[in-house]
Amino acid sequence: MPPPSHVVVFGPESTGKTTLAGDLAAHYATTWAPEYLREYLERKGGACTPDDLPHVVAGQRASVARAAAQACRVVISDTDPLMTLVYSRWYYGEVPAWLADEVNASPPDLYLLLDVDVPWVPDAQRDEPGHRQELLDACVTALEERHRRYVWIRGTWDERRRAAIAAIDALLAGPTSP
Repeated sequence: MPPPSHVVVFGPESTGKTTLAGDLAAHYATTWAPEYLREYLERKGGACTPDDLPHVVAGQRASVARAAAQACRVVISDTDPLMTLVYSRWYYGEVPAWLADEVNASPPDLYLLLDVDVPWVPDAQRDEPGHRQELLDACVTALEERHRRYVWIRGTWDERRRAAIAAIDALLAGPTSP
């Protein structure tokens, strides 16, 4: 059996990534990997620093591997190392070479890029409500610089879910003949 397709739900904070990832996993009766950074920071009890990034990336990779081992056709990830790269550049002004290398190792099959056209929902780990558009622009730049396949996900929650399902269905159907 071939490995499952890997889809990453991607974008700035408070755009519905976690909710959509869980909904998609339920729709496809498969597994998903939640955002490891949340769990890590809750255990740490503090803000993320550059020294935390290797742990965050390794934890996310391990979470995806566990989910993929039990997945049915597709595994959904709530973020990936490319988002860590975007945030590293945003918060720390640099991207460590190891992180850039990690981003290039095993890229996912598809990114679902969530727009900032939904209301901000505060929580203890979110801190950039005034910069979501700038972060979204940084996400687009990161995807396009690396020639990653992505689909914009916009609109109401129902429209987002339908668009994400259509994009994953197209991925799973494979290339079409001319």
